[in-house]
Amino acid sequence: MSLPDTPNPIPAEAPMTPAECARQLKERFPALFGSSPKPLKLRIQADIQERAPGVFTKQALSAFLRRYTGGTAYLIALSRAKHRFDLDGQPAGDLTDEHRQVADEELKRRRAVTDERRALEEQQWLNRAHLLRDFEATTLTRPNFCALKGVEEDKLDGLLEIARKERTEWEANRPAPGSERRAPRPGGPRGEGAGAQQRPRREGERAPRGEGRGDGGPRRQRPAR
Repeated sequence: MSLPDTPNPIPAEAPMTPAECARQLKERFPALFGSSPKPLKLRIQADIQERAPGVFTKQALSAFLRRYTGGTAYLIALSRAKHRFDLDGQPAGDLTDEHRQVADEELKRRRAVTDERRALEEQQWLNRAHLLRDFEATTLTRPNFCALKGVEEDKLDGLLEIARKERTEWEANRPAPGSERRAPRPGGPRGEGAGAQQRPRREGERAPRGEGRGDGGPRRQRPAR
């Protein structure tokens, strides 16, 4: 006795990714999503669904808008603009002072977190550089050196390896003699002595203001206006 044929199930459609959602929005509404971020009109999600019915699921659009409106570039635009904008790039309501203030406070918080992280990375880099310098010059036994420096002995080799790589990177990126427009200030950056090292930037990391002028290294970012 043969069993009746069972129809093959239709495969579920893959959910729209945030990247695809962004591409679709940019293509359909270039005046709003095609260039630098603009503050979005309130209830813009309903407008998108009305203008492009069936294209975006509620989940995909909500996920994209959360990421979009939480981005730093969007918050900068929000803190500076006076109006919100509709899908055609036209003003669609005023921005309240409260919304601008919330955006500005979040930007300040992010800058503070970034400055704190960079300061920590800078200090850790200097600590490793000093550890390597002192290790290469010490006459102490390894256990005594670790005790003096407060370093666990089984972690010493790893720290020294990192420090050697960082020193090689610093030397490779060190400006040629005479290339600086100004001589380093007496005492060097952060009081570490003339010619003190500064942590090399990672690929894609923006140069701190004043770098290359011998003025003591990175400065804190100025708040957006």
